[in-house]
Amino acid sequence: MAAAAAPPPPPTAAPEPNMVPQSSPIGHPLFSRIRLATPLDVPFIHKLIHQMAVFERLTHLFSATESNLSSTLFTSPPFKSFTVFLLEVSRSPFPTTAVSSSPDFTPLLKTHNLDLPVEDPESYNFTPDMLNDVVVAGFVLFFPNYSSFLAKPGFYIEDIFVREPYRRKGFGSMLLTAVAKQAVKMGYGRVEWVVLDWNANAIKFYEQMGAQILQEWRVCRLAGDALQAFDNVNI
Repeated sequence: MAAAAAPPPPPTAAPEPNMVPQSSPIGHPLFSRIRLATPLDVPFIHKLIHQMAVFERLTHLFSATESNLSSTLFTSPPFKSFTVFLLEVSRSPFPTTAVSSSPDFTPLLKTHNLDLPVEDPESYNFTPDMLNDVVVAGFVLFFPNYSSFLAKPGFYIEDIFVREPYRRKGFGSMLLTAVAKQAVKMGYGRVEWVVLDWNANAIKFYEQMGAQILQEWRVCRLAGDALQAFDNVNI
């Protein structure tokens, strides 16, 4: 005789509202600030430049010291010569009443809603104040140049760099935008920089930002012994 069919299972009770699984990540807010760097930031700027040299495979050209940076970077008012914007991040909001280090620039604040928290194993090397969780994440160094064709000054970006844990999150765009906005504010005609030809990701990023990659131009440079040799040249 065939076995009798098992009775159907009792209906499952509907889950409580707080038991419903999340359909999307809760999110991890990260707060950022771009501000003018000061001489107190030199140790972080030095570390950032070294990390950039490692990334660009140019450590054989790196000879900067904290002392050299201190004596050359902060000799003129902001935007009149060498200027550094520092990118900082924090898990807590930055105070909106933060006082700028200069009347020439008000810090830029932004909130980033990330799906996952940022893992930064080197944060202890980039923390200005051990009493809070502010971490230096990147920088941009720029200075004025001049276009005779436009008869206007502009900005030349020497360095723009975001530390590895904070890449692909919009921070590079923030730094570049901060320089471009300052150029517009001052009535400048353009912002320029160079990019290594093998850095396809950077080239794509700059093009997405609206930059034109000038293939027909080449950088010419006199440095080191080749530059010093001109000391003995008679004009």
